[in-house]
Amino acid sequence: MATIVMGRIGQVFISLQQIRKVPKMLTEAMPSMHDTIRDAEVPSYFREHYVCTGYRPLNQNWRYYFLSMFQRHNETINIWTHLLAFVVFLFKLIQLSEVVDFVSDPHSWPLLILILSSLTYTAFSVAAHLLGGKSELCHYTFYFLDYVGVAQYQYGSAAVHFYYGVDDSLYRHVHGIFMPIATVLSCLSCLGCCYGKYCNQTLPAWVSKVCKVLPSAVAYIWDSSPVFKRLLFWSTASSDPALIYHFGQVAFFLSCAFFFTFPMLERCFPGRCDFVGQSHQIFHIFLSCCTLCQIHASYLDYVGRRKLYSSLHSSTDSAFFVLLYAVTLVLCALIVAVLLRKVKQVLDFKAKSK
Repeated sequence: MATIVMGRIGQVFISLQQIRKVPKMLTEAMPSMHDTIRDAEVPSYFREHYVCTGYRPLNQNWRYYFLSMFQRHNETINIWTHLLAFVVFLFKLIQLSEVVDFVSDPHSWPLLILILSSLTYTAFSVAAHLLGGKSELCHYTFYFLDYVGVAQYQYGSAAVHFYYGVDDSLYRHVHGIFMPIATVLSCLSCLGCCYGKYCNQTLPAWVSKVCKVLPSAVAYIWDSSPVFKRLLFWSTASSDPALIYHFGQVAFFLSCAFFFTFPMLERCFPGRCDFVGQSHQIFHIFLSCCTLCQIHASYLDYVGRRKLYSSLHSSTDSAFFVLLYAVTLVLCALIVAVLLRKVKQVLDFKAKSK
């Protein structure tokens, strides 16, 4: 009996020893993570104003940058804010697919465009903040991709606002031009952001910021004009449940636009917001909240305003919206291809002149 007991105790002891080795095994399986470096140790195009530390070293292997998602550096919060938003939007799509027939009901396609564009912009944003620090070419490539995500999300916003939110008086004036103009403005937004990034080192900082902000601001005003009109005539006695969410999305968007344009926290507390507290992180959070309100408001419009929008839009309008969405993606991809070619020419010239 004593032998059996001692044998069991020995087995438990061995098991405990093996369990104690698990953390060490996991540590050995993970690649060694380099210490982060200061702004003076990275090229100027990687530096963020008033962010002094927490930069990842350049030219590491891809595995390092993917796994840096779990490391403390100055992009960690930017990565996780939009990664979590992506999961929330994906869950929202699964939830809505149980009550909305996205396949057989053409009237639901603008809502699907919005959700897909939301998933796309958050995924592209995660890629930019996660992988854009590998090299100069990767920096431009992934941030250009990020701007494509923003542009096609602007188109998705225009699609739901015009399809579900427009009233008959505004529809009569803009029904033939609203979505084509939305496509043009989305492409101009992509061009402005990419050009601002491309010329970031040769132009004053305010010029680069204007290239990014001005086209997006014009696109937002145009894309949201049907919602603005409804909010202007909104009264507390209104029975429209979507209006409170439309008001929320506008408030969140204006808030995130402020933090994107003015890095107030870093400027007031330089060096203290290197890990958490950056204005861009707050911009991510407010933009995600804006999108969530927008998706829910559009779903309520899809349900509650069906009689109105089905009388205004023909059976082919939703298919036309999908076609224009594809056109927007193609045109933005061409813009990125042209500017990336210019970036490569500049990088090749730098390499030859060394």
